[in-house]
Amino acid sequence: MPALAVVTAALEHLAPLRLAADWDSVGLLVAPHRDQIDRVMTCLTLTPEVVAEAVREGADLVVSHHPLPFRPMQRITTATGPGRAVLDLIHAGAGIWSSHTAWDSAAGGINDQLAHLLELAHVSPIGPDLHLSQVGFGRAGVAGENCTVADVAARAGKALGVSRVQLAGNATRAAGRVGIVCGSGGDCLEEVRQSGCHTLVTGEIKLHQAIEAVAAGLAVVAVGHHASERFSMDVLAGRLAAAVVGLSCWASRDERDPLGWL
Repeated sequence: MPALAVVTAALEHLAPLRLAADWDSVGLLVAPHRDQIDRVMTCLTLTPEVVAEAVREGADLVVSHHPLPFRPMQRITTATGPGRAVLDLIHAGAGIWSSHTAWDSAAGGINDQLAHLLELAHVSPIGPDLHLSQVGFGRAGVAGENCTVADVAARAGKALGVSRVQLAGNATRAAGRVGIVCGSGGDCLEEVRQSGCHTLVTGEIKLHQAIEAVAAGLAVVAVGHHASERFSMDVLAGRLAAAVVGLSCWASRDERDPLGWL
């Protein structure tokens, strides 16, 4: 049975925590009851269904992309969803780890994976790390010569298994240099524009951010926050299992996108 320290060292190797944004909450957020663990579940968000699965399946550690706790909690009670989630996992003996923006930015992390799925060439970070130029915030790469914004949107939807994506801007123009920011990319428009991108692929963007993007010459493809990141939890589970001998690791089977279409 692997030691907790061995598992967390492997997670740190896959997504060095120094790559996380300074506002983020990453690392071991809730310690498990045992120092020796053998069952780890990855997930995007600790919803009630995901927590119930972790408890039912006897997970010793839950690697949740979205941190919980994220902000300091004045009270941990069953009166709130986050409080119930933390208490249920603590009572079950399970810990919580989050790599969040470190996994977004890591080599082979979410944004790298999205660039690969979109078949971009000459991929590099939008905001390179000070020490390693191949890692850092976001990714940008070049779409094919005849690839339009609509083509990128279709490719993203097919790769991520979503039937609809949001699009702002001229769908028929060349996609050109494509920026990728998984999750919520609307706050990063200036960095994306300054990196020379013509198209942004992200999870979600607000109305006025989309208007601002188009006015600045950026087309935007928004695939949904959940879709832009959830697929990578399966990748993370596989890589962690391969890195730690004797560890049973799986991505949540009960997790669903809370937002759907009617």
